[in-house]
Amino acid sequence: MKITKDMLLIEAFQMGDTEKMAEILQGFGMHCLGCALSHGETVEQAAMTHGIDADKLLKALNDAIEE
Repeated sequence: MKITKDMLLIEAFQMGDTEKMAEILQGFGMHCLGCALSHGETVEQAAMTHGIDADKLLKALNDAIEE
């Protein structure tokens, strides 16, 4: 299963190693693990909020869960 743009951030975190996922998000300037919005915001919404290309973020997250 892959992470998709319409997936909630909290669901995406649970698909891989939490520490690795946190590192990737922090690399994009996002600190989502401590954010209450991660339970109600999709990957795409979070990317837009932070001015990040959602496709690049998705690729990084999906690459991490495939390792």
